[in-house]
Amino acid sequence: MSQIGAFEAKTHLSELLDRVEAGEELVIARHGRPVARLVPVADAQQQRAAEAVRRLRALRRGTRLGGLDWRELRDAGRR
Repeated sequence: MSQIGAFEAKTHLSELLDRVEAGEELVIARHGRPVARLVPVADAQQQRAAEAVRRLRALRRGTRLGGLDWRELRDAGRR
């Protein structure tokens, strides 16, 4: 992953977008400190989706019904 200064990113944005579109990930730094990351859209969407799935699975692992049957709960809610 390449790091680029903010001024350079501003002046060469079109070129940077071409590089990102080709699959490269870039970090934009201000005064040597990383502040942003440019990634291809598909990768960003896939990463967010994978993170959402991971969080849902973690939530599911920690959820217990305390011996209750989920079907009974479902049917009680339908009455």
